[in-house]
Amino acid sequence: MRSLLVVENNAVISSATGQFARRTLFTGGTAAAAAAVLVLSTATAHAASAVFRHGVASGDPLPGAVILWTRVSVTDEATPGSGLGAPATVRWEISANESFAGIAASGTVTTTADSDHTVKVDATGLAPATDYFYRFTALGETSPIGRTRTAPANDSDVERLRLGLVSCSNWEAGWFGSYRHLAARTDLDAVVHLGDYIYEYGRGKYTGRSGAVRAHDPAAEIVSLTDYRTRHGQYKTDPDLMALHASVPFICTWDDHESADNSWREGSENHDPAVHGPWSARRAASAQAYLEWMPVRAARTGTEVQIYRRLRFGTLAELSMLDLRSYRDHEAGPGAGWRHADDPARTITGRAQMDWLTAGLTSSPARWKLIGNSVMVAPLVFPPLEPATTQAITEALGVPQGGLTVNGDQWDGYTADRRTLFRTIADNKVGDVVFLTGDIHTSWAADLPLDAANYPGGPTVGAEFVIPSVTSASVGDLLKMPPRTASVPAEEAIKAANHHLRYTELDSHGFGVLEVTPAQAQMDWFYVADVTDPATGVRHGASFAVPAGGRVEPRPTPVP
Repeated sequence: MRSLLVVENNAVISSATGQFARRTLFTGGTAAAAAAVLVLSTATAHAASAVFRHGVASGDPLPGAVILWTRVSVTDEATPGSGLGAPATVRWEISANESFAGIAASGTVTTTADSDHTVKVDATGLAPATDYFYRFTALGETSPIGRTRTAPANDSDVERLRLGLVSCSNWEAGWFGSYRHLAARTDLDAVVHLGDYIYEYGRGKYTGRSGAVRAHDPAAEIVSLTDYRTRHGQYKTDPDLMALHASVPFICTWDDHESADNSWREGSENHDPAVHGPWSARRAASAQAYLEWMPVRAARTGTEVQIYRRLRFGTLAELSMLDLRSYRDHEAGPGAGWRHADDPARTITGRAQMDWLTAGLTSSPARWKLIGNSVMVAPLVFPPLEPATTQAITEALGVPQGGLTVNGDQWDGYTADRRTLFRTIADNKVGDVVFLTGDIHTSWAADLPLDAANYPGGPTVGAEFVIPSVTSASVGDLLKMPPRTASVPAEEAIKAANHHLRYTELDSHGFGVLEVTPAQAQMDWFYVADVTDPATGVRHGASFAVPAGGRVEPRPTPVP
């Protein structure tokens, strides 16, 4: 078994102050720090605001534009999903000065019940790589002030990009302490949410190690447009999520729980048409509510919505955000069904998105090609089969060529698409590709070899960093054993069978912070102490990096 250096640091960041005990490397100046203090100090104002009860948010930063978001509660009865309430006129302003002494852009919009009284503005005409403050005014009240930041100019030399990464935030499973600790930082350019921003289950149907910490609204599983709007509205009342949204722009994609578990283009594992009605209606309702309530850009063609998109950060990095739910075929199943994992006609991306992705990777002028990816792309199999016996065992038992996969919902269930993608990267000599992934509620760092069965050895096409869940049940939670006991031998067994996996942690909840420089892309994992404690502390878990042109390597604990 290989010897891996995994650095642990059990120092807990103060849960009372939320202060981050690391050297701050942020280069945006004192305005950003002041904004972070402002956001945290006004968290209670978010909750107390009669008109702006769901806070403010920004997203999808471009060099000259950013999405601004809020919702207006026109009356106490006009709750999310109610369909009640008269139209409201909303003024928005964005300024490089937190006193709003100079206005960079402003405007007035009207919101109605048709959009659930949400407001989404694409504020344009802004300067690149600039911190901005924004606010809304409606019905005689001004919203709390949010902070955002535009992307650098496409042709600018950028020395550093730092992104917070989160996924899988289940309201019932715990408190969103990860959001609070990210909001306390002053060094992030954006937060990337990799999916499962909300969960669709009814009360008590999907909880955490300790059961339901708080109750979902509405009580039943969400199916209709009213349901999805209500659930989004509930999540937006979480003070830690509101604070994070108000402190930094989000870049988001959806996974399955924004609609229903293990969803694919024609259905879901948890959707019964006889009970829930047509899948097309449920999918459309979930997408509409998501686009109303999230600060994302999307392209629409008739009833079709495209959220896969690309953002640039100067010449340093380009981020391609994928949508792996809207276009995929049904996942391959156990037994003989595993044969379908290798079927070249099956797809996880859809053909148009695969063409878009590969064309972007092969033509990108940026040094680092980052891919926001909702499900794990690295093979996770038992065992990886050596080539001499692969074909015979595949034909006899239906085991895919790469081995018996743990989860056909991942790219392991769509091996032809993965081979196409990896081969394109290798054939075109595309360097410095890093997948950023959520979904599986655990932490991983992996090399991405062309031939996982015979790794180490042979070429790699990039790396993958997988972040843990904010709250959703981890493998350790499901084992019902004390953390870092039964999971540890499981982690070692997984790495012994999958030599390309450099780091695995199956217990903890938390978030990642990715720092990209011309020399390397480094992921730091941070783990909260207890998701059932609304004031939980956080500790640094591990650091792994990919040097430019290299493979995943462990890194020492950052110096406080």
